[in-house]
Amino acid sequence: MAFDGLAVSCMVHELNNILTNGRVDKVLQPEYDEVILAVRSGGKNRKLVLSASSSNPRIHLTSVQKENPEKAPMFCMLLRKHLLGGKVVAVTQPDFERVVEIHVESHDELGDVSVKRLIIEVMGRVSNIILVDGEGKVLGSIKHIDFSVSQVRQLIPGMIYEMPPSQGKVNPLTVTLEEIEGKLRAYSLGADKFLIDTFVGVGPLSAREIAYRATGGADTNCQLMTNEQKTKFAVFIKEFFEKIKNSNFSPVLIYKDEEKIKDFSGINITHYENTFVIRECESLNDAVDEYFKTKDFQERMSQKTSSLMKFVETNIQRCQKKLALQQQKMKDCENKEKNKILGDLLTANLYRINYGDEFIEVEDFYSNMEIVKIPLKPELSPAQNAQRYYTIYQKLKNAEVITAEQMELAKQEIDYLESIKENLMIVENEREINELRDELYSQGYHVKRAEKSKIRRQVSKPLKFQLSDGFVCYVGRNNMQNDELTLRQSRANDLWFHTKYIHGSHTVIKTEGRTPSDDVIVEAAKICAYYSKARNSANVPVDYTIIKNVKKPSGAKPGMVIYDNYNTVNVRPELPDNAEIN
Repeated sequence: MAFDGLAVSCMVHELNNILTNGRVDKVLQPEYDEVILAVRSGGKNRKLVLSASSSNPRIHLTSVQKENPEKAPMFCMLLRKHLLGGKVVAVTQPDFERVVEIHVESHDELGDVSVKRLIIEVMGRVSNIILVDGEGKVLGSIKHIDFSVSQVRQLIPGMIYEMPPSQGKVNPLTVTLEEIEGKLRAYSLGADKFLIDTFVGVGPLSAREIAYRATGGADTNCQLMTNEQKTKFAVFIKEFFEKIKNSNFSPVLIYKDEEKIKDFSGINITHYENTFVIRECESLNDAVDEYFKTKDFQERMSQKTSSLMKFVETNIQRCQKKLALQQQKMKDCENKEKNKILGDLLTANLYRINYGDEFIEVEDFYSNMEIVKIPLKPELSPAQNAQRYYTIYQKLKNAEVITAEQMELAKQEIDYLESIKENLMIVENEREINELRDELYSQGYHVKRAEKSKIRRQVSKPLKFQLSDGFVCYVGRNNMQNDELTLRQSRANDLWFHTKYIHGSHTVIKTEGRTPSDDVIVEAAKICAYYSKARNSANVPVDYTIIKNVKKPSGAKPGMVIYDNYNTVNVRPELPDNAEIN
């Protein structure tokens, strides 16, 4: 990830132009390590995300909507107290570090004007967000750092804020040409390593690009350069950072292919040549927002669903083990008729059996009078030995019926848990995760439920898509929604879709008395396939029928239905270009 000092410099330049003189209208904290400032600037409402995530730290304007907890965290309340209604007077980057300071002018409790600094340290796992008063004292931080966490640097309310420890590097914006040449003469590794080891805020991607432009290779060995080449390299570095100092940026997004984003940068990237696709962006804010829109969402959803996903997978494994044992038991029951035959043969030959016999050989009149050796219990009478085989036969016969029923229940439970697992993979917020927890709890699973006060508990609604010809279709996000959509919200002649033999969401086209065209049916089928376990397949069969042909068996688990009189269409899972999600 290319959020180095150079990208921070580009971001600070853009934020200064956009946010200066803006008013802080709202302060939100949707995640434990993330704050969103709503700033009214230039007649527009802007959302500035500040993230101290250890994997995705960042600062940028965003268009992403996030759900907020009902009760604001303590740090959020602190920011509201000091920043709400304040005016952004400047956005700065001290010493080209990966640090952004937002200076906010506001009134304190006595009505006096003061300037607070909201400091965002974009530094990987040690990233943080700190509020500092006009005297430089720490008022609070999103991550509390005391002596038990770090012996080098603490962030405790009341202490004077200090910048992160220096690594002995120089600021590329203030360094002289002579200093660059002096350091270059004593360096013996690659040109990109020289830039990383020498200058503050230069990350690997930027270093490779600068080295490539200057020397023709990203890892040209400095020791093998002539004095003239070193001088040219030093001059290029100086001129390059003079352009950065003058805010000469050209933000880009880097794609692995036409769709998958790999990285972003505040400068144009040329050293990848034809390996990756480079796309220019109007601003770094746009590039960063696009980059993290999917990446951060997927990581956070993965973190939030991990415990529930593990619970579901554990129960699936339990059911699979139980099913394997039941299948073995069914195999054992296949020999039940043999015990009945042995009982018949003993009954027909009781007169030939003596007390204490351990076996008897008799003619099998069921199989061409072949001689059969039948084991006996010496302590039992001849009649009791015959009855013993009849008893074994009856037990196996009863066990076969019960085991078949249990196998069917185990298969249904596995299907149900697989549907929950699939739902967990497409959740979009914590509320939907809690709905799945509630559903499992209602079905008798001992899963920990979320506290009602932790998140707003309104029931989420199905996804709504605007299709061609004015038709609308809805997609259930979980089993409870599927039941609600199919059994209660739809009319008899609405069109119902589901992937064939594959776990997925119920999809319904509201027909309103009209007949959808084949194109509309294909659109809905593609959406249905997209929200199924077969999302990444190339060709997915999707069944569709009218709602009155869909029934829920008595006692069936949520989301489980049966249907008949259906048609099937094979489609590629995707959201149609003309579909609008509401």
